[in-house]
Formats: sequence, C-alpha cells, structure tokens
Amino acid sequence: MIAIIDYQMGNLRSVHNGFVKVGAEASITSDPDVVRRADKVVLPGVGAFEDAIAELRKIGMDEAIAEVIERGTPFLGICIGLQLLFEKSYENGEHAGLGILAGDVVRFDPPAEFSVPQMGWNQLQLRQQLPLFDGINDGDYFYFVHSYYVRPTDSSVIAAVTDYGGEFCSAIGRENLVATQFHPEKSQKVGLQVLENFAKW
Repeated sequence: MIAIIDYQMGNLRSVHNGFVKVGAEASITSDPDVVRRADKVVLPGVGAFEDAIAELRKIGMDEAIAEVIERGTPFLGICIGLQLLFEKSYENGEHAGLGILAGDVVRFDPPAEFSVPQMGWNQLQLRQQLPLFDGINDGDYFYFVHSYYVRPTDSSVIAAVTDYGGEFCSAIGRENLVATQFHPEKSQKVGLQVLENFAKW
C-alpha cells in the first residue's frame, strides 16, 4: 500500500487519483503509524514551506518520514514535498526543514522576461537513470508551479535539471528516496508514467 501523507497542504486527491489511474493501491493518511507501516510513502503538497513544516511537526509526521527513509522504504516527494526534505528554506524568512538532504531552498531570480512563479510546462534534462524515469525521455515536458527551488549541497543527488532563466534542480534521487519539483499528477501521460514507475518500484 502507498501512503499519501495528509498535512493540510492540498492536492492530495489529484495525487491519489493519479495512482488509482495506474492501478496502484493508495490511501491518504495523517497517521504517522500508518506511514511507518506502508510499503511506499508519498509526500505531496502545494503551499508555503513554513506552514507545511509546522504541520508535519505538529502531527509527528517529521519523525515518521525520517524513520521510513532511513529504513529504506521507497519515498516520493512532490513539489513542496521535495523542498521539505532539505535543511532550510528562505521562503518568507528562514525556516528549518526536515534535514534529510543537505542544501537549501531559494527563490527564483530570473531575467525580467521570466515571471515568478514558474507556472506551466517545462522540460527535464535527465542526470540519473532512475527507475522513476523508466519510459521517460530526456527533454520530456512536465508541469511546474513554484517560486522556489532546491540547491542540493551534494550534486550527486540531482536526478534532473530544468532551465528557467538558468538551470535548477527539478528532481533528486538517492537510494530509496526520490522527489520532483514538477507535479506528475498534473503532467498527463508522462506524469502517470512516473507515478506508475514509483508504484512498481
């Protein structure tokens, strides 16, 4: 069973429906013990970093996330779910993240012709051949909505990059841990392929 973490940060139903479309068994939960028992775990989210990390800590999900990743449970972060994995974010101040990965989260500062947030379709340039990207081609388009992006300290975790007035990390991969800045649940056929790959992992 795939546990989709509910921490009041939206978009859960779209992620759940995506997994249902690819024939995967998934459930939405705010119970850390359900997450600990799950075969796979997904941390999605849309919203502000400060509110997200506060809610995860409030319900004790921060400890459960650290435990399942350490244990080797396949784990997928999406959008804010990617950013929360890092040490700190500079969104509306400075806020400590989960600290699973070294690095920080910063706001786009692109040339004037690029609007912030980035909203719409953009390409991936693959840097790792992850099982998550089986059937995905270099240059495929995925859907993004975000004003901030991650800067990993260890470049070896970067699984894909995207150009938006400059190159940024759009996916990471390290052993059982993968995460994307793009929204696979909003990325039509290629996005469903990513969800199916994770479900089969």
